Amino acid sequence: MSSAAAVGAGKVVCVTGASGYIASWLVKLLLGRGYTVRATVRDTADPKKTLHLQSLDGAKDRLHLFKASLLEEGSFDSAIGGCECVFHTASPFYHSVKDPKAELLDPAVNGTLNVLRACKKASIKRVIVTSSMAAVGYNGKPKTPDVVVDETWFSLAELCEKNQQWYVLSKTLAEEAAWKFSKDNGFEIVTINPAMVIGPLLQPTLNTSAEAILKLINGSSSTYPNLSFGWINVKDVALAHILAYEVPSANGRYCMVERVAHHSELVELIHKMYPDIPVPNKCADDQPFVPTYQVSKDKVRSLGMELTPLGTSIKETIESLKEKGFFTFESSHL
Repeated sequence: MSSAAAVGAGKVVCVTGASGYIASWLVKLLLGRGYTVRATVRDTADPKKTLHLQSLDGAKDRLHLFKASLLEEGSFDSAIGGCECVFHTASPFYHSVKDPKAELLDPAVNGTLNVLRACKKASIKRVIVTSSMAAVGYNGKPKTPDVVVDETWFSLAELCEKNQQWYVLSKTLAEEAAWKFSKDNGFEIVTINPAMVIGPLLQPTLNTSAEAILKLINGSSSTYPNLSFGWINVKDVALAHILAYEVPSANGRYCMVERVAHHSELVELIHKMYPDIPVPNKCADDQPFVPTYQVSKDKVRSLGMELTPLGTSIKETIESLKEKGFFTFESSHL
């Protein structure tokens, strides 16, 4: 075993929602560091959720799958009992929502509390919760190129609700509930707050954030959205979760954004790297571009991390989408 692999030798940790995009990488990196991983999935009989995890290096000996559902009280107890740390990544992420309460809000909030209650029963010392920049930046303050967003910003639930930003609201309420629970019950949580997560896919299904890149390269649209988002590499996000557990001084919230970029910049980066891909060449509206802003990297650097540049992350995403058959260069010429 390499020295990195020795770090987790003999330690048992739990990853909830393990088949997800970030969680799959988290499981991979944990196994690579020698940890024994208990991974919860909604359906252990679904190969789409489990095969890619079972084929990871170290999985045969040190990966154990557990069936658990966010809304089923007590369903995480057996997976979490006896662990040293729990990484709670499970939370739904969709854009087209018919019933926000049932599809997003309940699973995010009650699911988080369900997992935290299991952690309390098992006397877990530190829980790493996957939150989101969605729980950070939506507070009505203007965001312009000279504004620096950091971990002291909190989204306002009432504002998200008024604007019907249901996913943002779900992450905001779930994180609020987690901090309240940790305060009321005296145990430690650390949150990781990534923006749009891109990079290689381990799972066989398409996830929402990688799809944002796919839409720019598969010819499905002749325009790009007038939106500016923060972007971050999935491997960086997974590693930050692990360091938030391994670094004793880690605490509070960690915003993870390598760069905030407007979709026009993404299209330009893709065109430079792949001149043959016909990317959209005009914006979806004729309004001024939504401004970019900055996100502080100080806190995440304190974990000893440097973030992967956006260009690299985009390239990795496109190569991965190609390899997984989500798009071919040929079909994009039609």
